[in-house]
Amino acid sequence: MRIDILTLFPGILTGPIEESLLKKARDKGLLDIRIINIRDFTVDKHKTADDNPYGGGAGMVLKPEPVFKAVESVGIDKDTKVILLSPAGNRLSQKKAKELAKEKHLVLICGHYEGIDERVKEELVTEEISIGDYVLTGGELPALVLIDAVARFVPGVVKEKESVEKDSFNDKGLLDYPCYTRPEEFRGKKVPEVLLSGNHKKIEHWRKTEALRRTLQRRPDLIDAAKLDKEEQQILKEISEQ
Repeated sequence: MRIDILTLFPGILTGPIEESLLKKARDKGLLDIRIINIRDFTVDKHKTADDNPYGGGAGMVLKPEPVFKAVESVGIDKDTKVILLSPAGNRLSQKKAKELAKEKHLVLICGHYEGIDERVKEELVTEEISIGDYVLTGGELPALVLIDAVARFVPGVVKEKESVEKDSFNDKGLLDYPCYTRPEEFRGKKVPEVLLSGNHKKIEHWRKTEALRRTLQRRPDLIDAAKLDKEEQQILKEISEQ
């Protein structure tokens, strides 16, 4: 997969893509992530990428000319997904990340200032995506969040396929169950006995129960959308009655 990130501040992006899973994926050739500086496509000596909004108002607006040129420079075609990171976009979800992982080429535009010229959205942008109902300084951090979420679904990026399949929000849309490792006891807190039993059937039942309990307590909205089997429905009933 190729991902082009269009930004005014490349320095925000360089560190994260050179660490951990993203670095390994790039080294293996699974991800081709390129950072494009929008200012390189400005025409004045000050590399001005923004201007005052027509009609007045606070803040500056990202100009269309450098953004159009930057997008065109990466060689887009009809199959390229051009995404604007924006608080007005559709909420990023595990389902959306999985869908985007099937694409061959993503172009991510990192917005800044008060906004971006509407003609960019009308003529270039395939979709606007938000990572939450809050406003950040720019689209760089959301772009990194999107890339990290999408990369996990690209075959070969995560070594253990089961790790991705069992992630929160992925397995039936529930939160993940609690995890423990050595030591068996730490500061008076012990690992649940069932996890030490070696009884895989009991362990699986415990994990289902705790995933449902955690989801019900923290994100009850996810329960309604989850496709629970008969066993899970019975477990949920028992938890609700406790």
